[in-house]
Amino acid sequence: MTLSPKSSAEDLIDHLRRHASPENRAGMARFGIATEAALGVSNVELRRIARLAKADHDRALSLWRSGIREARILAAYTADPRTLTLDEARLWAGDCNSWEIVDTVADLFVAARLEQVLVPEFAGDRREFVRRLAFAMIATCAVHLKQEPDSTLLAWLPLIEAHAGDERNFVKKAVNWALRQIGKRSATCHGAALTLAERLAASGNRAARWTGKDAARELNGPKVRSKLSLTG
Repeated sequence: MTLSPKSSAEDLIDHLRRHASPENRAGMARFGIATEAALGVSNVELRRIARLAKADHDRALSLWRSGIREARILAAYTADPRTLTLDEARLWAGDCNSWEIVDTVADLFVAARLEQVLVPEFAGDRREFVRRLAFAMIATCAVHLKQEPDSTLLAWLPLIEAHAGDERNFVKKAVNWALRQIGKRSATCHGAALTLAERLAASGNRAARWTGKDAARELNGPKVRSKLSLTG
């Protein structure tokens, strides 16, 4: 079957099933990816399919509803960020059951420019993967929103500090990721992020202390300092 923009959700899912790989599926599990609904199709192949199928928002919604790991990633790749609604984003967030899916839809939600509403909302949500999504979005914004003023990113540092004590692995790592990405964005962001990292490193909370020490180590490293032309 030749894939094209006219391919239906069913066509794409049939294609995914034909490319299923039990070996790849087993390998995904070793990286902490939820594989209960996975076929074992690589992300390289998923991106190739997305390039052929192009964007189709209604089809993306159908792909997501299938519950299949690969179909959901393909949904995130082919949804139209200009069409994505807050309610759709909230529904997808609630369905997330793996860090990989979270980090993939974070890119879409930022492309849709839903971050100002969803970051604080998701950070306040107790569900592990919904909360991770808030900080994955912050990290994505720090890297990809080049024209956004630094003040937008700095305004999220109190949110990072507020949730740095969350001991759950997938939240903790996303909080750390967000702090490091803000700190690497610019010289202005670096100082504020490093100050927070050093404060967290002295925390009595184990998760916050780990986040602070790890972020401070990278932000104080020669690679980051050289990139930002920092002296001293």
